[in-house]
Amino acid sequence: MTAPALVALAPASRDSRTTKTITALVDEVKAQRPDLRVERAFLDPTFDSGPQARWTRPELQSVVDRLVKAGHDEIVVVPLVLSEVDRALERLPDAVAAATARHADVQVRVTESLGLETCFLEVLDERLREALREARCRELDALVLAAAGSADPIANQSVARLARTWGTHHRLPVSAAYAASTPPATGEAVRAFRAEGRRHIAVASLFLTPGELTDRAAELAVEAGAVAVSAPLGAHPEVARVVLARYAVGAVELVPV
Repeated sequence: MTAPALVALAPASRDSRTTKTITALVDEVKAQRPDLRVERAFLDPTFDSGPQARWTRPELQSVVDRLVKAGHDEIVVVPLVLSEVDRALERLPDAVAAATARHADVQVRVTESLGLETCFLEVLDERLREALREARCRELDALVLAAAGSADPIANQSVARLARTWGTHHRLPVSAAYAASTPPATGEAVRAFRAEGRRHIAVASLFLTPGELTDRAAELAVEAGAVAVSAPLGAHPEVARVVLARYAVGAVELVPV
């Protein structure tokens, strides 16, 4: 019996760095599970013309068509976002319906998003150590955890809880900051620590991929006096393991009871 195919689905982006990171993450998933059929797809690629269009391909529908042609009738879609309230997910049900409309015998299970797993703190630490080495900084007295932010206060509370867990581990004060929708921004969080007399403040990027939001968050942090800003989580083996964990749950849910 063939295992369900895995489609790693990311929001479409104009930024080539985003697409390259998603491709690298999917390659890492394939390396960990070479027995699976793993494909990448992008949700609602609205940029259908011009030289940048290739960055957002393939679309979900074309990937489903290709999998069906290859003989797969069970597909597990794992959304590559860190929050269940990511605005990109609003389009997901319609995208899945459109992608499967002409394949009556195909079952598609959409899993939960990657979420804010505590294991991601290990990835944040690794990325931050890299940034600190590059900045030649050996002393820290405060941390900022930068995330996208949401209009949903519950989602922001999840980031704040993760920040507290991270701060407890490092025995340092930590503030959560947001790149969109909700204060404080990274610059505000850094300045608040500096107002307390703290001078060695580093920012960890709780984003999956680089992009406009991460650039803005880093720019504001550096302007405010941060000594280092880490890269996003990216194509880390731990992130790939979470993708496979979500896939495993979705594959089990496809098994007839």
